[in-house]
Amino acid sequence: MDTLHDNGTILPEIPRFDDVMVNVQELIRAMAESIVNEIMDAQAEGVCADDNRRNGYRERGLATSVGVTTLRIPKLRRGSYFPEDLVERYSRVDRAVVAAVSEMVTCGISTRKVERVARTLGVERMSASQASRICESLDATVADLQSRDLSGTAFPYVWLDATYVKCRNDGHVASAAVVTAIGCGSDGYRRLLGIDAIDTETHASWRAFLLALRERGVAGVLRVTSDAHEGLRRAVEEVFPGAAWQRCVVHLMRSAASCAPTRQKRAAVLAVLKAVFAEADPDLARKLYHLACGEIAGFCPKAAELLEDAECDALAYLDFPYEHHRRLRTNNVQERANRELKRRSRVVQVFPSRKSLIRMLGAVFSEMDEDWASRRWFTEDPIAKASDGRGARAPEPAYDGTAAEHAARIISLVVADSGIPIRKAA
Repeated sequence: MDTLHDNGTILPEIPRFDDVMVNVQELIRAMAESIVNEIMDAQAEGVCADDNRRNGYRERGLATSVGVTTLRIPKLRRGSYFPEDLVERYSRVDRAVVAAVSEMVTCGISTRKVERVARTLGVERMSASQASRICESLDATVADLQSRDLSGTAFPYVWLDATYVKCRNDGHVASAAVVTAIGCGSDGYRRLLGIDAIDTETHASWRAFLLALRERGVAGVLRVTSDAHEGLRRAVEEVFPGAAWQRCVVHLMRSAASCAPTRQKRAAVLAVLKAVFAEADPDLARKLYHLACGEIAGFCPKAAELLEDAECDALAYLDFPYEHHRRLRTNNVQERANRELKRRSRVVQVFPSRKSLIRMLGAVFSEMDEDWASRRWFTEDPIAKASDGRGARAPEPAYDGTAAEHAARIISLVVADSGIPIRKAA
């Protein structure tokens, strides 16, 4: 309802809530609607020439971040007019709403809940299917992430892993393996090298994934960290010949502990291995590993056999600059990323297609990639030493005697604290 000003000017009534407070959102929506319609009227008048005339309006609703606005697009007797710089053809949703909905879905809000959130923005109707269609705007971002050229930088360090997500495929629900590759470039920054969804973690699947990375320019790989998947390991050897393979020590410790028959012996295995991998000095760490295998063989021969077979791959990180040991020996960077993927995908439960799965998880990784680009992960000097084959020297040992003597003292203390009566292997 309009009001009459003292000077005779008719002013629109200010929208208010039930408690008489001004509804600022509705006020902004009304002002935006009025201004946009006036702009279109002025543009239509400028188009009219050579006796061409206006011929009414056609109304069109547009969902914006302040609510649904009604656009009154002028019609002409001859020809047509459309405000290309104000609204996209066939679009019923403003770019700001598209960005907001895409961000909500990427952050883990289900498309069914988006309608409730959109209603607070003034958008009266926003179905789950409409939200899904809006999220198709993420396809370009994900496609760019999957196809970008990586040839400008060498990637001495690469981490590989897979996590499983429910996805509908060919009419039935099955687990799809989301495989990812994260690399640290020679400039010290992390990057997402690739993401894809495959049926199973086979040698052929991993090989195809790694070949795609190499075709996009991934080169200079010195060390790959992953779990002990045989197909993955074979694919790494074939695609990146000469690169060292680092078996994630966290996965190794869990596998060794699972071989122990009792809870007390599992705790003892973990305690001994934690003492081994806590040391920065390469000589001491290797001595400790040998002694640990011998001690563990006294109460869990199966775990000791596993550790002996994995020695070369578990200690591969010791050949690289010691400043990098903590991050090279585990796949924690992938584990953290996978936890975030699981958290975001939990609200979806089952993705309707593989395309929608890649769209959402690719958008999540795109966010991570932007965050990684803002801070250096490794300093350039140790990275350069690793690329040149020059390992940085570890700090001077702070213990007395030889590495073997100090390793024996550490193992004896850890074993004594564990409370396991050690029976020496014959």
